[in-house]
Amino acid sequence: MDTETLTKKKSSSFEELEAIREELDKCMKCGNCMAVCPVYGVEKQETSVTRSKIAIAEAVLDGVLELDDPQVYEMLFNCLVCKSCMSNCPTQVNFERIMLALRAALVRKNGLPWLKRMIFSTLKNPKLFDAGMRLGAAMQPLVFRGEQDGQAMAPRSPFALAGKSFGLDRERLLPGTTTKPLRERVPEVVGVQDAALHVAFFTGDSLNYFYPQAGEDLIAVLSANNIEVHIPKNQSCCGTPVLVHGDVETVRILARKNIDAMDASGCSHIITGCGSCGNAWQHDYPELLGSDPTYGPRAQYWAERTFDISTFLTKVIKLRPPKGRVERVVTYHDPCHLKKGMQVSAEPREILQSIPGLTLKEMKAPDRCCGSGGSFVLTHYETAASIGKQKAADIVQTGATAVATGCPACMMQLLDNLHRCGQDREIVHYISLLAESYRKEQAADSNA
Repeated sequence: MDTETLTKKKSSSFEELEAIREELDKCMKCGNCMAVCPVYGVEKQETSVTRSKIAIAEAVLDGVLELDDPQVYEMLFNCLVCKSCMSNCPTQVNFERIMLALRAALVRKNGLPWLKRMIFSTLKNPKLFDAGMRLGAAMQPLVFRGEQDGQAMAPRSPFALAGKSFGLDRERLLPGTTTKPLRERVPEVVGVQDAALHVAFFTGDSLNYFYPQAGEDLIAVLSANNIEVHIPKNQSCCGTPVLVHGDVETVRILARKNIDAMDASGCSHIITGCGSCGNAWQHDYPELLGSDPTYGPRAQYWAERTFDISTFLTKVIKLRPPKGRVERVVTYHDPCHLKKGMQVSAEPREILQSIPGLTLKEMKAPDRCCGSGGSFVLTHYETAASIGKQKAADIVQTGATAVATGCPACMMQLLDNLHRCGQDREIVHYISLLAESYRKEQAADSNA
């Protein structure tokens, strides 16, 4: 079967629920998913685990259950879509596509709830979304208290009372929204003399609005490796937060906008610093646009040229070894979409181990989900917090003073859960540690 036919076949599950029947038939109900499902690990309920959700999907297809039955609805959304079950499945059931197809079918049947519809509609209008984020940044001192190094204790009373069921109580520690986003901080093209390659940096929303310093560090690292970086101003959200809620058409709109932006850059590769963004480019866009005669081939083209920054540095080019010492004991958390989606795990560790002075100490089960799941931490906070608490304990046991990862959403979850355990640690994107080494090297050379 050629790539185009296979892509169309996969894409059809977003329009026709019956298309997942073949995937459902692969499940042997063996229960291997129970060993790795983070939700089941906390709740210990059969309804929480993958094989039960597959049984529910079969019942829906057979007409025994209705897709919008309240209990069915709760089971569908009581899932992080973290791919952990897929990594432990002997028959390689693609449960992510089953779950996303079910949620998309639910949206086709009933539409989106009004709040989701309102939020997602702003994403289709980048200027409106940007204005909303800037307004939120300007207003956050009224809602949040205790700004410290770009992080905020959330929220003030009476907001704490209203947000308590979502985990937004007075102890919640969140990154502050920047008043000057990354794409405003940097020029659209960051050039270097005699550049080896020209790449486009897909920033995503989290690096743009919450962790702009990590984005600047990524650009600095590429520049230090003789790479010219283009940061297209008209790029949009990758769409992953929308896709997991079943709004397929909005994701397609965002995907087309992003493909147009990357095409216009004239670059050879797309670089990401977020596993969810990279996973969208590598896997979601080709599937969602597979039947689109214009954008389908272009989505496939970019899927083959999209790399996490760590893979690009270690596999596409040869990383310039850093020389500046970074005296830190660090443990590394594997983000779900980065490891289980983009298949990136060894590369960030290779980068960390190349930094002079840095000691890498592995935690128990470093690829265990942290419990964020984007909006899951809001809709199922108690479950997410219990999962996060276990991750925090694993981190503390290493004795590391810093936690590195490759996902901004994971950074937020780790920040909150370590703080709640009274074990505050430095939470950092691994690329920022490499950037720090390069900066120290440059400072030493300047003082020599």
